[in-house]
Amino acid sequence: MHRLALFDLDGTLADRQSALSDALTCLCRSHALSPDAERWLRVELADRATVNDFARLRDAFGLEASAADLWQEYVDLMSAAVTCHPEVLKGLARLRAAAWTIGIITNGASDIQRAKLAGTGLASLVDGVAVSGDLEIRKPDLRLFELAASRCGVSLADGGWMIGDNPAGDIGGGHQAGLRTIWLRGRPWPDGLPVAHYVVDDVTDAITILLNETWE
Repeated sequence: MHRLALFDLDGTLADRQSALSDALTCLCRSHALSPDAERWLRVELADRATVNDFARLRDAFGLEASAADLWQEYVDLMSAAVTCHPEVLKGLARLRAAAWTIGIITNGASDIQRAKLAGTGLASLVDGVAVSGDLEIRKPDLRLFELAASRCGVSLADGGWMIGDNPAGDIGGGHQAGLRTIWLRGRPWPDGLPVAHYVVDDVTDAITILLNETWE
């Protein structure tokens, strides 16, 4: 098995929810949005966000700013607000020092996900990144896992690990890709989905499991 570790981004390495709350508070304040518009945004962007969401916001609430400008402002606010715990960054650095290949595989628009990677300092600690917006396919699509491995300079055929918080996208997708899996518990587990190899409460626990792996 290759020392490949693919990590999800939002909810695994980085805290999207608190960043989203902060970013939307700033965005709504800067455009003096109504409470109804703010509630709409918080519901619509709870799981994912694209420029089309801001086109719908603009149409629904009669905003003057263009959808593209609103989206760019949101991207900038998110990249400034998103955080990655220092212990996570240290853990990834330890994995790299132990000859692990580290990749990020994430659903989302390419520009915002890469802005988050740059803003958190994660970009300098990974070997490759695959974002669903790159190919307009989403986890658990096997092609996104293949792209992530390829961008890390390795092949899924050599095996590895997938670490994430989404049962179907991360763990189900990881199983389909032939990877061992570590799930960060939190979301409901769907019936019929194969269990993860390990279940942890924090990504630092997953990193510890990887560091303790024995290799032939």
